[in-house]
Amino acid sequence: MVERLYVTYNEVHKLCQQAAGRILDEFKPTLMIAIGGGGYVPARILRSFLKTPGSPNIPIQAIGLSLYEKLAHEGPEEAPGTKVTRTQWLDLSAIDNNSLVGRNILIVDEVDDTRTTLQYAVQELAKDVDEAAKKLGRGGEKTNFYIFVLHNKDKPKKGTLPDDMMKEGRYLAAKTTGDVWCCYPWEAIDIDEHDRLAAAQKQNGN
Repeated sequence: MVERLYVTYNEVHKLCQQAAGRILDEFKPTLMIAIGGGGYVPARILRSFLKTPGSPNIPIQAIGLSLYEKLAHEGPEEAPGTKVTRTQWLDLSAIDNNSLVGRNILIVDEVDDTRTTLQYAVQELAKDVDEAAKKLGRGGEKTNFYIFVLHNKDKPKKGTLPDDMMKEGRYLAAKTTGDVWCCYPWEAIDIDEHDRLAAAQKQNGN
């Protein structure tokens, strides 16, 4: 049986709070892109901590990517699929200048499991930026991609991220776990039972 890690809303809130200082100081995002559905809640919480006096909120865009396939047995675990499916993409009309070019873009997701979804997101967004830069005649402007996840699973990855992103520290995981199944509160059908299991897990030292 796969080991489960029950994560509470309070824990998600605190992980975002702990990461916000570095994100604000080093990443300086001008746009967040949340990968649905796990990246929505962390992105919204994070935005509150990234707010600076006198400045507008950092806009959040959403993309929908699907990789997991439901397993046959009962429980929350899903098996990683072999192909990323794009279910939703950016609404560029809601972004200043209708373009990603020249921005510091923070991609937010809940977990880095096989890394396949993150690889797809970075590659496809980079293509959009390259195409837009050519059309706008802004090929010389640098667009920076950053990644924030709540949990990174310490396991061999199927996907890869750009070498310069990793070398320059443009990837941040709030917490590293073993190869466990992370159960997030927004997936819970019974939130009280979810919190009870999380509390019991903590009492047992996990």
